Amino acid sequence: MTLTGKQRRHLRGLGHHLDPVVLVGTAGISENLVTAVDQALLDHELIKIRLGENSPDDRKTVSKTLSERTGSHEVQLLGRTILLYRPHPEKPRIRLP
Repeated sequence: MTLTGKQRRHLRGLGHHLDPVVLVGTAGISENLVTAVDQALLDHELIKIRLGENSPDDRKTVSKTLSERTGSHEVQLLGRTILLYRPHPEKPRIRLP
């Protein structure tokens, strides 16, 4: 499934007021980070991830890698903030237009 422009706009609007739930620090992309992102997506469906100033990886690389490894959609990459979306497998709470 790919997201349409209208769906991305809807998700960006919902994600605007969210606080980051995962922080990418000096360790970069690790198994623990991927597990934390996966669990946060399961709990919230739409999450913000913040890249710390000392993150060793490029923001585009982090966004692409995390979305691929968690099976989520990259909704937005703005500065050092990433917005990811993955619908809940059983009970999706966010209805897309």
